[in-house]
Amino acid sequence: MSDKLRAHYDERLPRYTSYPTAPLFSPAIAAPSYAQWLAALPASTKTSLYLHVPFCRSMCWYCGCHTTITRRDEPIGDYIGVLRREIELVAEKVPVSLPVHHVHFGGGTPTIVEPEVLLSLAALLRDRFAFAAEAEVAVEIDPRTLTPQMTVALGEAGITRASLGVQSFDPRVQKAINRIQSVATTATAVEGLRAAGVRGINFDLIYGLPLQTVASCIDTVRQCLDLRPDRFSVFGYAHVPDFKKHQRKINEADLPASDARHDQAEAIAEALVDAGYVRIGFDHFARADDAMARAQAEGRLRRNFQGYTTDPCDALIGFGASAIGRLPQGYVQNDVVLGRYADHVMRGEFATAKGYRLTDDDRLRAELIERLMCDLAVDVAAVSARHDAAPDNLAPALARLRTLADDGIVRLDGPRVVVADHARLLVRTVASAFDAYLTQSDRTFSRAV
Repeated sequence: MSDKLRAHYDERLPRYTSYPTAPLFSPAIAAPSYAQWLAALPASTKTSLYLHVPFCRSMCWYCGCHTTITRRDEPIGDYIGVLRREIELVAEKVPVSLPVHHVHFGGGTPTIVEPEVLLSLAALLRDRFAFAAEAEVAVEIDPRTLTPQMTVALGEAGITRASLGVQSFDPRVQKAINRIQSVATTATAVEGLRAAGVRGINFDLIYGLPLQTVASCIDTVRQCLDLRPDRFSVFGYAHVPDFKKHQRKINEADLPASDARHDQAEAIAEALVDAGYVRIGFDHFARADDAMARAQAEGRLRRNFQGYTTDPCDALIGFGASAIGRLPQGYVQNDVVLGRYADHVMRGEFATAKGYRLTDDDRLRAELIERLMCDLAVDVAAVSARHDAAPDNLAPALARLRTLADDGIVRLDGPRVVVADHARLLVRTVASAFDAYLTQSDRTFSRAV
C-alpha cells in the first residue's frame, strides 16, 4: 500500500468493541430498563461478568481508562463494599442458574485490593452465580505493584488468565509516559503467576508512544518473547488530551508521525509472526496452540470491550463505576462518577446512567462489523438473510466498499467482502462502511493505524 493511500485512510474511527459504540448511549435507558432486561434473561443464557476496580497508585500518562489515583486504602475498601452490594442486587434479579462462562477483573488496577478482598469477591461471585466448569476467569495486572501474596491469592481465587501491562521496555519511552517497569519485574510476575497455577499469560504492548521507534518496538518484543506469553495485544496509542487531561503531560513533539506508527505496528507484527504467533484480527497475536488461534480458525472469534476474545457469551453483566453491560435488548453503562455510583447502589438501586436499545438494523450491522473485525471477511448476503434484511438496505455501505475495492483495500467476491492482507490494519476503515451512526458522534476516536 502506498504511503499516500495509507495517509488517506488514516482516519479517527471506533475500535468497534461494540456496535453501536458508547458515544451513542443515552440517558433514556436507565435503571428501570436495566432491571427489566436482567429479569428477562432466560435461565440458559451464557453469561460473562466484568468487574471494574477504578484505582491505581500512579497515573500512566498514556492511559485512556476510567481510573482514580490514590495512595490510601480506605476509598478502595469503601468501593469494594459498594461493588459487593451491586453484585447482590444483580443476583436478586437474574435466574439463580444463570451459567457464567467468563469473568474479567479490569481497571484501573484490580490487584490493588488486598489478597483476602480479592478472594472474598471471587467467592461471592461463585456463590451468587452458576459458574460453568470450564469458566475462564481473567484479571488485568500491573506487574510493578503485584505482591507475592496477591500472586498466591490469584491462584486460590481460580484465576485462569492474566493480562500484564508491558507497553514498552525502552527506558526513554517509559520515562516519557510515567511508567517505569523493568524486564526483571515483569519476569518475576510471570514466574509467580505460573507457579500459582495461572495458565494463560497475555502481554499488552502499545505502539505510537512518545520517543518510540521501530528499533525500540522490536527490542521490546524480543525481551517479551523470552518470557513466553500465550497472547499479545498490540494497541496504537490514542492521544486524546481533550478527553484525558493527564495526556497533556506527554510532549506532543515526541509522538511518532502516522507513517512511523504504521511502521512500528508492522514491525511488531512481523517479529511476532516470525516467532510463531498467529495474527488475530488486526491487533492481537496468539500461540498456534492457543484457544484464541483455534477460535479464529474455526470462525468462533468474538469481539467485546476487552478486544478479541474466545468468550462465547450472549450476555455481559458489568459491575462497578463506568462498567458497561451488554444484554440481548441492548447496552447499559453505570455512572462513571464514583460518588454517584455508590449513592445509587447503597440505596438499593442500579447505577445505570445511560444505555442503548438495539434495533433490528443495529443487530444486522453489529454482526457484519464483528465478523469483519474477527474474520477479515464477511458474506453480506448470508448475514442479511439471517436477519431477514434486504441487502438493498446496505446500499450506501456497498458503495463505500466499492471505493475501498478500487483502492485495493478489500476484494469483493460476489456477496463476500474480504480485507486485503496488506490492509489488515485498516479493517476498522472497512467495518466503518456499515456504521450508520459514525457521523452522529462528536467523540474523538483513535487513529485507524
